[in-house]
Amino acid sequence: MPRSVNAVASRRRRKKILKLARGYWGSRSKVYTIAKNTVEKGLQYAYRDRKVKKRAFRALWIQRINAGARQHGISYSQLIGKLAAKEIGLNRKVLADLAMNNPEAFKAVINAVK
Repeated sequence: MPRSVNAVASRRRRKKILKLARGYWGSRSKVYTIAKNTVEKGLQYAYRDRKVKKRAFRALWIQRINAGARQHGISYSQLIGKLAAKEIGLNRKVLADLAMNNPEAFKAVINAVK
């Protein structure tokens, strides 16, 4: 009796990997074994960088808040400390947006904690 192989599932699995490898250079998008390695590494980077993205945005917000706060004669750390002491619940994302796009409101926040 001939050996039975599940060619349908094998083909589907390979096509899925090659579909994910579209746009890669050369054999990385055409040869299954190389494409598989590249796709796996790319998925590892994607998983890692979803976390790194959050860190990068938080750092950007802190820089923007610091720049806006120093225009009003207060440092970032002093501002955050006074916000916590006064129990003003604005997060860094909102504060950075105010500092960039609505300086009057940001100044009002600073005056509220001084």
